[in-house]
Amino acid sequence: MCPSTVGLLPSFNMIYILSFVLLLLLATSVVLIRNLYEFKSLKSVEFEIEQNAPFVSICIPARNEEDVIERCVTNALKQDYPSFEVLVLDDNSTDRTTEILSQLSDIITNLKRIKGEPKPDDWLGKPWACHQLSEEAGGQILIFIDADVWLEPDVLTKTVSRLKYKDAITVWPQQELKSFWENMIVPMFNFALFTLLPAIYVERHPRWMPSFFIPKLSDKFIAGCGQFLAFRRSAYDQIGGHKSVKNEVVEDMELARNIKTSGFLFQMFHGVNTVYCRMYNSHSEIWNGFKKNFLNGFTNMFEFVCMGILHIVVYILPFITLVIGIVENDLVTTLLSGVIILIILVQKIAIHKLFKVNLIYSFLHPISVLWFQILGLVSIFNKIFGIKSSWKGREV
Repeated sequence: MCPSTVGLLPSFNMIYILSFVLLLLLATSVVLIRNLYEFKSLKSVEFEIEQNAPFVSICIPARNEEDVIERCVTNALKQDYPSFEVLVLDDNSTDRTTEILSQLSDIITNLKRIKGEPKPDDWLGKPWACHQLSEEAGGQILIFIDADVWLEPDVLTKTVSRLKYKDAITVWPQQELKSFWENMIVPMFNFALFTLLPAIYVERHPRWMPSFFIPKLSDKFIAGCGQFLAFRRSAYDQIGGHKSVKNEVVEDMELARNIKTSGFLFQMFHGVNTVYCRMYNSHSEIWNGFKKNFLNGFTNMFEFVCMGILHIVVYILPFITLVIGIVENDLVTTLLSGVIILIILVQKIAIHKLFKVNLIYSFLHPISVLWFQILGLVSIFNKIFGIKSSWKGREV
């Protein structure tokens, strides 16, 4: 093999890699385009208030939520729906949450405050809190929202209208983002959701999938957001409620999977202009919040590592090869890298525009990806050495 041919091999290999990345991004762009049309907003649901409207229980677990609990509760109580209750479980809070809830319950009649029982050793905190709420709730429909969520007045009416046709729904809230790191990290959830999972397949099986694959793969087309999960009571009870996910860190995903694999009808919505949330207030909260369940979102360590490598190749490598292509005057590498970066940017802008995120942060996507790679390495290290994460004063 002549020296000139050897020198060309790295360039050819890089072109193959970039071509693979381009094809993958074109595929995710198809998913994104479908979702922009098929992933509906809860706001779009048509409704009318019925005379015999089913009784609804809004269930809110709260542990050390002094900064957000009043807004969550007061907005939940402003629903224009005729028949509902709001239950808040004070999960042994050590801040002012108990005091705030006591003040609210003294002046609000349809607010039911519950003192949480000590957590059993074989339960995680949130499933245990939600389980206690479900036992106290009297609704034919159960809606679980986090304490950092607040609702527009028509959310109950729209949710009940949709549950005429479905057994459960989940809503991905519009996130309130104030700090730099909130804008950088929190929207990555929506980016992954809108580019990887066709929302319509949460409702029905892919028509292109051979029937013999459906039992094995159908539960892969699922996602649930614990910030807003609503169930018909009958379906919730039949899947075992939160007791069926009592030691699951990502209990929302498992509940959604249980609903779907049990043959119930499930649907996802996004909550733009309807359901809102501010997950975290600082970088340390973001870091600890994501660290507690980052690994648990994957089937196994091999899948976790492979996804990390794939993200580096797809979302970071093209920025490096663009510079290399320009420096070495390699037109093919430069063009491929440039097209890839353009697609990433367009995808990010489309999702940020939908969820009302500052578009400036669309241009900083590689930093967000690198942040998750660092988090991934720390998660692997903690897994190997048995280092536990903690959240709200509890070990997870």
